[in-house]
This record gives sequence, C-alpha cells and structure tokens, in this order.
Amino acid sequence: MLFAATATVTLCVLTLTSCGSGSGSSGKGGGKVKVGLITKTDTNPFFVKMREGAQKEAEKKGVQLTTAAGKYDGDNGGQVTALENMVSAGVKGILITPNDSKAIVPALEKARAKGVLVIALDTPPEPQSAADALFATDNVKAGKLIGAYAKAAMQGKEAKIATMDLSPGVSVGVQRHQGFMEGYGITDKDPALVCSQDTGGDRAKGQTAMENCLQKAPDINLVYAINEPAALGAYTAIKAKGREKDVMIVTIDGGCEGVAAVKDGRIAATSQQYPLKMAADGVAAIVDYAKTGKKASGYTDTGVQLIAAKAQPGVESEDAGFGVDNCWGK
Repeated sequence: MLFAATATVTLCVLTLTSCGSGSGSSGKGGGKVKVGLITKTDTNPFFVKMREGAQKEAEKKGVQLTTAAGKYDGDNGGQVTALENMVSAGVKGILITPNDSKAIVPALEKARAKGVLVIALDTPPEPQSAADALFATDNVKAGKLIGAYAKAAMQGKEAKIATMDLSPGVSVGVQRHQGFMEGYGITDKDPALVCSQDTGGDRAKGQTAMENCLQKAPDINLVYAINEPAALGAYTAIKAKGREKDVMIVTIDGGCEGVAAVKDGRIAATSQQYPLKMAADGVAAIVDYAKTGKKASGYTDTGVQLIAAKAQPGVESEDAGFGVDNCWGK
C-alpha cells in the first residue's frame, strides 16, 4: 500500500508540471483534451526522449499531457496505479510502454471499457489486442539486423555467444532475442549459445550478467545485448578481463551514448530506433480521436536502421555519422 501511495503522489506532482500550452482542443466535456503517457522508467534516455516527443506534440496540438513512470524496469504495480489515476482524471487517451506485457492487460481493458484510447508504445501487451494500437519499432527486425551483421562479421569463425536479455514477461525482450537468433541463423538449442542472462536492460546488471557468463564460458567471443545500457555494462566486464579486442558486441537502441560506442569500437553495431516519433505519433492519434471519434488501430512501424562502424558484405547499414545525426539522449 505504501508503494501505491508513493506512485500516486508522484503522478500528481507530474500532473501539475507537465501540461501543454495553447488554447487546446476540446473534448466532450469542454476544456483541453487530456493525454497520458506512462513509460517504463523516467531515467532511461530512451524514455526521456519519448517524453520529450510527447510533450512537443502536446504543445503543438494545444493539449494537456500528464506523464508518469514505473520506479524501475519491471514495475507493473506503479504503472497500474498511474493508469488508474489518469483514467480518473479524465484523459482521452493513454500512451504506455508496458513493464509487464501480460500483467498490465486487466488495467488496459478497464481503461478501454471507459472509452479511453490505449496506445502501446515500443512494447506490445500480450495479447497485442489488449491495446487499441501499437506504435513501435519492429523488434524482431531490429534483432535480425544485428544478428545478420554479427554472422557476416564473424566470417565463418566458430561463435561462442552470450545473450544479455531483458526480463521474463516482457515481449520486447523476447522479440529482440528471437530476431537476433533468426538473423544469426541459429536456435536457442544451438551449442553456439553458451550463456544467457537477464539484465532488466540495466547497465550495472549487464556488467554482473557478463561477469557470470565469462565465469561459465571464458571463451565467449560474441555478445547480443537487449539494449545499449546492458551492452555497455557487458563491455565493462569484458574489458576488465582484457578481452575487449576479441569479443564482438551487438545491440539495439540508437541512443547517442550507444552510437558513440559504435564509433569508438566498444560496440560493433546497433539497431537504431526512434522513440520521439513513437510518442509524437501517439499524441497526434489521441488528438484525432478526441476530434473525430476515430480510433487508431493495429500496428504502426516507426522504423529501425542498422548502425555500424564497419560495413559488412550483404548487410545494409549506415555509419556512425548517420547514427549521431539521428540519435537520442546525450
């Protein structure tokens, strides 16, 4: 109960400080249309950029934006509390990146039953139909891109692969892992896969996970990481063992720190995604719903691009310069 109260207070503070400007569109009850955004956390640069994109679009459209986030990656309870508070506050639509794709479903269904448009960003609920629409990177494709790149870059060398995965119950982690394996051309039963660890997408946990894998299989030479924080944590562990020159790391995100790591060789390649576009398009869809009653539906692909310092034959990619021009975060 204490945590639920804390989440409520946090949401209320955010409500007071995250309103759009301008005369605004009017809902059925008059006044500004209210839009909610709930991200997995409020610290990951990916979600910071998502919030920025939503705020800019809200100001452009003249609507009121309320934001909230889980306290940590995987915090479903905090997201449920935030969602319920937003519905009570009269939002027309909610954008959400679910921390737990399955556990969030009952709360989404309750919101939709009250006429609230629910759009998942980045991470689909399970089933995906629990939200009205999904605006996201094609996470399987993002994984396939770095898997295919890694396969080409290995040039026939025997792979000893470690995967730095997300967390149980989160579909985006499953999809990216699946995509990487497909892109590389193996399955989870292949002997090339020597270690898999969950990281929660966290840098410190990524380092610990990689340390565990190196103890289990010291000859690892290829690492797939769910995102760039986990990848950079893994790099720290690899460097501590003096193996940074002979272990390739591939990942997904496209943040500015990650692209810089591609540029200086800590990461071989990353699949760049575009969180600002996800959020901006989501806000626009809710405003359209408020004006016309037309609900967004189905899946909208917000794009992904492979960024690599060294191109590989047969794998389309852009260089780090392109990545810098299109990255997010600092």
